Amino acid sequence: MDNPKAPEVSVVIPAYNEAEAIGTTIQEIKRLYPEFEVVVVDDGSTDNTARIARESGARVVQHPYNIGNGAAVKTGIRAASGKYVVLMDGDGQHAPEDIKRLLEPASHYDLVVGARSSKSQASLGRRIANWCYNRLASYVGKFPIEDLTSGFRVFRRETVLKFLYLFPNTFSYPTTSTLAYLRSGLTIKYVPIEARRRVGKSKIRIFQDGSRFFLIILRIATFFSPLRIFLPISAMFFLLGTGYYAYTFWTMHRFTNMSALLLSVGIMIFLMGLISEQITQLRYDRVEQQDDVLGQRVIRD
Repeated sequence: MDNPKAPEVSVVIPAYNEAEAIGTTIQEIKRLYPEFEVVVVDDGSTDNTARIARESGARVVQHPYNIGNGAAVKTGIRAASGKYVVLMDGDGQHAPEDIKRLLEPASHYDLVVGARSSKSQASLGRRIANWCYNRLASYVGKFPIEDLTSGFRVFRRETVLKFLYLFPNTFSYPTTSTLAYLRSGLTIKYVPIEARRRVGKSKIRIFQDGSRFFLIILRIATFFSPLRIFLPISAMFFLLGTGYYAYTFWTMHRFTNMSALLLSVGIMIFLMGLISEQITQLRYDRVEQQDDVLGQRVIRD
């Protein structure tokens, strides 16, 4: 049975060296929503983040060393006791006043995301990168994704717990959670927000982390919907092989080794994508079966 004293909403804030902003953020949340639980996960900070968060009224869970933003999110979701989990940054970018706006549609959607406007994002380079990420993810997920990397989101805790094992320990957990929900047929709602200027220095380095993050998105995309990636590449090689064969047949009246290689590569990539798609489907079927078993246990208990 559910704990009758458990709060309806838990606000989870992953934090790493955010002593400058964490206290103000928690105090704003407490002032606006005194009935909410606030959980701060201190990811091995070397400053006074944990002490300030505790003094401001939050429940603090500490990692003994820095593991990563995604790891802090997973720890916070496991520690939360509310029906709904609000994830937000501790650097002052996310306005606590917007929590209410994100919670309003949460009873009708499985995931609600605060979508930042382009003008509220830090730099032109980051806006362009986020636009590219959104378009790629929209193609993979077959759903218009307005802000793939926003960390301001609301989950139903019982639902997100099923997908925690998929979350990486790094900054890409928003991408993973979005595509996992879409792949599982769960519903997503985007709510427009204005992000504020962060307090302190960003932990993300656009040039050093940009290419790595792009590779992470490709990896996640192939993890959740492999054929959406493999099929276009396969078609490209197949068309190149067919076109080159037509050219050599017209000019030399023969079928060349290069044509055979291109056509073979196209077929192999397609078969790899097909096998990957079947593996992905089996994995999600297993998740659904585990969820059914847990549901039956709850009913019996």
